Amino acid sequence: MANNYRAVVVLNPTLGDEGLTALTDSIKAKVESAASIDSLDVLGIKELAYEINDQRSGYYVQINFTAEGDFPSEFERVLNITDGVLRYLVVRIGE
Repeated sequence: MANNYRAVVVLNPTLGDEGLTALTDSIKAKVESAASIDSLDVLGIKELAYEINDQRSGYYVQINFTAEGDFPSEFERVLNITDGVLRYLVVRIGE
């Protein structure tokens, strides 16, 4: 049974506009490979509450998607090993 999920990914803003666009497209392609995207919102650069890897700001991307229950753990694994990703959070929404 498919569930609804929300992922918020914080990217390293030092990648530049082209790098951020390429990484966002890569993340979008990974989600589309096994899920259907309901919405993808680029929230832009925001100041972080604390430094992460010597960065004081991050580029936020929010993705709402529908997927089977085993996909989010695989998606988190990919985000964990992707260069340029500072932090991420994937949660199940709705009920």
